[in-house]
Amino acid sequence: MFVLQFVILLLFGTVAGTTLVLEAREAGLHEAGHRTLAAAVGFAHAPGTLDAMRSPDPSAVLQPRAEQVRKETGVDYLVAFSPAGIRWTHPDPHLIGKRITVGFSRALRGRPYTSTSATPIGAVVYSTVPVLDAHAKVVGLVTAGITVRSVEQQVIRQLPLLFAAGGGVLLLATAGVALVNRRLRRQTRGLEPAELRRMYDHHDAVLHAAREGVLIVSGDGTVLLANDEARRLLGLPEDAEGRQLADLGLAGPLAPLLSAERPATDEVCEAGDRLLAVSVRPTGSEGCRPSCVITLRDTTELRDVTGRAAVAQRRLRLLYDAMSSVGTTLDVERTADELTRFTVPRFADYACVDLLDSVLRGGEPEGTTMRRTALAGIDADHPLYPVGTLTDFAAQTPQAIGFGSGAPVLEPDLREDTGWQQYDPVNARRILAHGIHSMLVVPVRARGVLMGVASFWRSAHAESFEEEDRAVAEELVARAAIAIDNARRYTREHTTAVTLQRSLLPRGVPDQSALEVAYRYLPAQAGVGGDWFDVIPLPGARVALVVGDVVGHGLHAAATMGRLRTAVHNFSALDLSPDELLVHLDELVSRIDSDELGDLAVDGSLRDGRVARDGIAHVTGASCLYALYDPVAGRATIARAGHPGPALVLPDGTATFPDVPVSPPLGLGDGMPVETLELELPEGSQLVLYTDGLLEDRQRDIGTGLDMLRDTLAESAGHGPEALCTAVLDTVLPARPIDDVALLVARTRLLGPEHVAEWEVPRDPAAVAPVRAECAARLEAWGLGDVGYTAELILSELITNAVRYGSPPIRVRLLHDRSLICEVADGSSTAPHPRRAAATDEGGRGLFLVAQLASRWGTRYTARGKVIWAELAPQEDGGPPAGGADEDSTEDILDQWESL
Repeated sequence: MFVLQFVILLLFGTVAGTTLVLEAREAGLHEAGHRTLAAAVGFAHAPGTLDAMRSPDPSAVLQPRAEQVRKETGVDYLVAFSPAGIRWTHPDPHLIGKRITVGFSRALRGRPYTSTSATPIGAVVYSTVPVLDAHAKVVGLVTAGITVRSVEQQVIRQLPLLFAAGGGVLLLATAGVALVNRRLRRQTRGLEPAELRRMYDHHDAVLHAAREGVLIVSGDGTVLLANDEARRLLGLPEDAEGRQLADLGLAGPLAPLLSAERPATDEVCEAGDRLLAVSVRPTGSEGCRPSCVITLRDTTELRDVTGRAAVAQRRLRLLYDAMSSVGTTLDVERTADELTRFTVPRFADYACVDLLDSVLRGGEPEGTTMRRTALAGIDADHPLYPVGTLTDFAAQTPQAIGFGSGAPVLEPDLREDTGWQQYDPVNARRILAHGIHSMLVVPVRARGVLMGVASFWRSAHAESFEEEDRAVAEELVARAAIAIDNARRYTREHTTAVTLQRSLLPRGVPDQSALEVAYRYLPAQAGVGGDWFDVIPLPGARVALVVGDVVGHGLHAAATMGRLRTAVHNFSALDLSPDELLVHLDELVSRIDSDELGDLAVDGSLRDGRVARDGIAHVTGASCLYALYDPVAGRATIARAGHPGPALVLPDGTATFPDVPVSPPLGLGDGMPVETLELELPEGSQLVLYTDGLLEDRQRDIGTGLDMLRDTLAESAGHGPEALCTAVLDTVLPARPIDDVALLVARTRLLGPEHVAEWEVPRDPAAVAPVRAECAARLEAWGLGDVGYTAELILSELITNAVRYGSPPIRVRLLHDRSLICEVADGSSTAPHPRRAAATDEGGRGLFLVAQLASRWGTRYTARGKVIWAELAPQEDGGPPAGGADEDSTEDILDQWESL
């Protein structure tokens, strides 16, 4: 058997090793494709490549660059060639000027591609990238390749490590098999089958010689085994084995007890003139039929204590039923009420629970003042304090004694003056007159925390409390105390989570002119969740709309939501496009997961000794939708990562769900690119963003929820965002939401042509003055002459920088919104950076001047360059100059800068 197991392990190891080698080769080819594509793209888009391809002698410029890039990137060749296929570069200079042998027709259509092909130097993984001019015409092509032989050599270098690991695993598995065999031999003590048979016969003899009856009954009631004592006690026939238990004629309560599937311990039953103590234990295990073992002991001499046993049985049943009736919710008051209602009238005629007031608020126990939290009785007309009463029990009362000592207090006869009547003599006389004659007080304690007392009362129609009742009451209150303490801790955590979440969610919508926004946020009934939303104003009068969701509830979900919301704000400040922002957010979530998993030891505990709770170490399940709206172009760019797509309501009342490409949830993207959708939105269109809690319901599927949402939006199309939010929640929201709900409705506005001015600027320093004069005239027409001089200074600096350091086309745009926005765009991706100019420098102070004069300024990148923008707040009458400077202070600013 050991050899067979070893052979099987060896076969599995061989198959696994072969599979790993093949997977390593495929992974190497895949990586080679990425490397060649990166090298080709980097060379094709490098500064000067396009100009070199247009030059009379491209090889003179491109050949040394190509060789340098080839050596740095590790590809086997990097070739630039003309659209006709004539090589401009090649590692072998003799091949320059000759026609390339690999087909490249796909690249001539303007799209890069990666492929594998046979070449004179062997099979090659190569990528071809076109080089396009400003008119999207293919000027040349760049191809980079890595031979398959190089990839295979790399895989071969990894084989020794792979084989060593496989051998180690095989050795470990072999050792494990040997240990298992040794363990089996040890458990059977090395006995041979004949010896095991002798042992079985010995055990059988002992079974039938025992003076205790033993029955083994299968799950269907068939008697499988009955020893001699069981036959004697029950009067079973010789052929009892194999017959149904119900056919053996057992009388009284014995037959139902033996047929029951529930466990029993020493339950006393009558069997004719005998009194038997019966124990039932299930013995079913995996691979065996379910059965139970029944043991019988003759306890006829204990007949006189049957009555006391019945009382104990009733008390045990009371405790058993309390397990399923008390502590069903995480609510302090509800749990206390369940305790009182359960014990009346089964254990007491009246019951009440008094808890410290701080416990009801979820805090730690403080002081001695208690509030009556729950009260139940056999009638409503009683003299006990009502629910809600604040009481500070006197030192002589059983409640104060029990709370102070932490031990139960039994008052079997309240008519005896033991000091409890002195606290409230009037009410004490009413209690006695009502017939209440016995009291039992038990402290409510859990995990060493004393939270209050539970009081039980009996009236004239029941026996007084006895010492046996004290143990029952302690057990009942102990079960309820655990549930009350859990509810207290939950209340404290829930309050903390709500406070944290409210501090992390936006408190309102920022001022902006592009969108009219309304929102709703509804927490789930189960607790605080991780849904969030945001409205973020961006430069150029644009606005970003964000809706996200972190799966789960509680502090961790709320804290994670705050981290992600802060990250979105920070990424938005960098003016990233929606797809880039979600890629960065995905990387952030992956990094958070990696950092938190790095704190876990092998056994699942944290490295600092704390125990890792479920859900703490993962953010997986977070989703986000990011929409960027430009009121000048009337265009919205939307991207989403694992989040439900938005709804769109057009001004004509049409409600649709735009098909926004979906990417994996945050943390699962694995660096994959995110796709976006651009929508041209007429003025008055309404974007509806929401989380899945709006649609999720156990009574309906997601498709039904989407249909209801579309119908509601279509019917309420003429309403504003606020009314639309109300209509959606009234119609679509489930009766009992199972998750948080975040709803954001934004109605679009357009910044009309009368608020926008644009100019094309030639790349000539002499063109700055005419453009500046036209900008000044437009500012006068807009009534912004108070910021005219400041705007001219800023535009002069920005246009001059674009002409001097940028590349065409150069455009100037003014936007008259809540503030004046000046934008200068050029085709270069190089961003300006303020620097500290030396006292002898003639320049270098322009951006410092812009920063001083503008309210805000910055740079954002576009597909064809960058835009440098600056905002100026229009002046109010009598207010300070825009940007904090006027015409007279400009020179002072420069003088102060030079004096540094």
